Amino acid sequence: MTTAPGPAREPDPRRAHDHDPDHDDTSDPDHDDISGSVPVLTDEPAPAAPVRRFWAVRRIPAAVLAALVLGGAGLLLYDVAAVRADRSAMAWRRELADGLATRPLDDTAVVLGAAVAVVLGLWLLVLAATPGLREVLPMRREHADVRAGLDRKAAALALRDRAMEVSGVQSVRVRVGRAKVAAKAVSHFRALDEVRGDVETVLAAGIDELGLARPPALSVRVARPSGKG
Repeated sequence: MTTAPGPAREPDPRRAHDHDPDHDDTSDPDHDDISGSVPVLTDEPAPAAPVRRFWAVRRIPAAVLAALVLGGAGLLLYDVAAVRADRSAMAWRRELADGLATRPLDDTAVVLGAAVAVVLGLWLLVLAATPGLREVLPMRREHADVRAGLDRKAAALALRDRAMEVSGVQSVRVRVGRAKVAAKAVSHFRALDEVRGDVETVLAAGIDELGLARPPALSVRVARPSGKG
């Protein structure tokens, strides 16, 4: 008995590739090289921007100065317009003009007025050149487009809570400044040196966890309650 030959099988390209050691994918003209299109990811963080203090808006000084300038300019303009309309000038402007023309420069009123003007000008220059917002401590910038600040009272409260966890501490007062943290603790048992060391360790760790751009120095004082030796 004879059997008819079946249909011929086409060779499997995958098996042919497995058995062909000379086969190279890179020699295929239809092979897409995607190695150049894959972005290279690095774990290096972007350089942080320099940390500066927050600038105050100073709405109150600006509003007071603007109101004074506007009021003085408006009053002077009205008086000048009245004189141009053949009316007499205001008494205050006549007296001011007469006083400036007759009083010597070493007169007490002139010197006092000049001193007030100088002090006011210096105060305005200081406000314009200093950032203000002393109650806000700038924090470290992990990203260039994000700025954060911490209120000094909030920082003092957080550090006080950390110091109260130390064994032997009865009460703590913490004052946070821009350059220094001062803590005064009251201990009703344990040796004062041991309590001071533990409080310094806890507060140093707490200051580091606040993430401030310029960590302040730490000063710790520990004493007994009043009436105890």
